Amino acid sequence: MLNWLKGKANEVSNTLRDEVKKIKNQSFLEGVVAGCTLVAFADGVVRPEEKQKMMGFMRNNDALSAFDSGDIIKLYEKFAGRFEFDRSIGEADALQAVAKLKKSENEARLLVRVCCSIGSSDGTFDALEQEMVRKICRELGLNPADFDLVK
Repeated sequence: MLNWLKGKANEVSNTLRDEVKKIKNQSFLEGVVAGCTLVAFADGVVRPEEKQKMMGFMRNNDALSAFDSGDIIKLYEKFAGRFEFDRSIGEADALQAVAKLKKSENEARLLVRVCCSIGSSDGTFDALEQEMVRKICRELGLNPADFDLVK
């Protein structure tokens, strides 16, 4: 009986910890997905490699692994849908989500590194994708040169 209670207490504790992680990192999740969407749509062609790379990052990142893959996909589809409706609206909405990470330099820098990785996931990191990541850097108040994104 005591072992059962201990097991239940641990289970509740783990569930609570995961829920707190989700709440704490929701802005980071949205920023990363928005950034990935910006880069994916930068050249007008969204490649499967870009989506797969984003999902791999989400699954392996400690801060985001608590999120359900289905929730990540829904969030990506939300941002992608706005791009498909109107590119300018999609870009503005995604940059607004990215800008929420400006307060945390560590999260902002990680977001840019992820975006660079997404951009090069198909074997090339073309000029349009690089320009989009530079725009993300400006939105976050970061120097693009820190990420080898000089023209």
